[in-house]
Amino acid sequence: MATKKKTKKTQIQLVKGMKDILPDEQLYWQAIKEKVFKAARDYGFSRIDTPAVEFTNLFKRTVGEDTDIVSKEMYSFVTPGGDKLSLRPENTAGVVRAYIEHGMLNLPQPVKLFYVGPQFRHDKPQAGRYRQFWQFGFEAIGDDDPVIDAQVIAISYNILKELGLETEVQINSVGDKESRSAYMKILKQYYQDKKKDLCVDCKKRLTKNPLRLLDCKVAKCRELALEAPQMVDHLSDDAKDHFMAVLEYLDEMEVKYNLDPTIVRGLDYYTRTAWEIVELGNEGKLQALGGGGRYDDLAELLGGRPTPAVGFAMGMERIILKMQENKIEVPKIKDYDVFVAQLGIEARKKAMKLFEELREDDFRVTESMSKKGLKDQMDIANKRGAKYTLIMGQKEISDGTVLIRDMESGVQEIIDYKKVKNELRKRLEKKNQDA
Repeated sequence: MATKKKTKKTQIQLVKGMKDILPDEQLYWQAIKEKVFKAARDYGFSRIDTPAVEFTNLFKRTVGEDTDIVSKEMYSFVTPGGDKLSLRPENTAGVVRAYIEHGMLNLPQPVKLFYVGPQFRHDKPQAGRYRQFWQFGFEAIGDDDPVIDAQVIAISYNILKELGLETEVQINSVGDKESRSAYMKILKQYYQDKKKDLCVDCKKRLTKNPLRLLDCKVAKCRELALEAPQMVDHLSDDAKDHFMAVLEYLDEMEVKYNLDPTIVRGLDYYTRTAWEIVELGNEGKLQALGGGGRYDDLAELLGGRPTPAVGFAMGMERIILKMQENKIEVPKIKDYDVFVAQLGIEARKKAMKLFEELREDDFRVTESMSKKGLKDQMDIANKRGAKYTLIMGQKEISDGTVLIRDMESGVQEIIDYKKVKNELRKRLEKKNQDA
């Protein structure tokens, strides 16, 4: 008789480079979102959500075919219908696509938009960096005034400051078309006799996009970049005036910044102002939490009319990691005011109705209806920080009453069911005044 061969069960597990955001971590995410939403409200930005999937060509035209993001890191696929699509590796291109497609150029300018959502890059997973990673970003489209650059930089700086992080803005100007074209020739000339010392990627960049040589993180390339001619010394008069105005506004707002000629950002669409916002690590290493810049040519690249714009994006996982490293406490979810407890099937039915009535009247109320024992329910009420517990049993149903227990003093009183809400309001108001 043949024996059945045992088959090994395949364990389903998390995809490499992805991350579950567990309930205990949500406090950090909530703290960041609250600061982001407050900044958006204060500065007049409206939320936009674009799809996680876009046509691949959108990113090839905007981010740049020769960038690592497009050539190495994008999740791209062809649909059964033949469409070439990609998971978005960044959100600015999609926001500008939406601006053009929905005719936002007819709105009062600048159009101020912000977003919170996941991006996707097949990058090497490491601390604070995942293949699905979350960003929040602010984009101001339709105005080239340097005050907009400064204000957007200040938003990124102030959000981190309010989260308890000490940061600094590393800022540069990558010039306009006129000054960048002249600078490229100077930069190529500088690197020509140093080609043998460049990494493999930078040797390709020298012919395809020399500006990216300044952005390389390989040690030897970094040394060469620090000695390279600086863009700020070769700006056109217009680009120089714009950059100086940005710095003056930052000075006035007391935003800490440092001029860094190697800041060019990793995307092809940046013009003029470019910056990263960094936190000084424990070993003196600057760690970027986000960055941004002006991208006046992006809308035109997508078939729109010339439209000045500026914006930034920040990595939420990286921010949380720095908050945890710095032992920054985040506000806990407020405790509940009222817990509804019950004993018996009939009491449970009435307690469920009472819970819904209190919830609809905006009481901070909680329950654990599946628990049958009073002791278990009182333990949960204590853990959730309830100030009062309302107890309903068979006797209370018969009498039309509710037993109210002060969780701090342990004192219990019987009150009329119809007077529960008013009695709770009075007691909660007094307790809050005494606190």
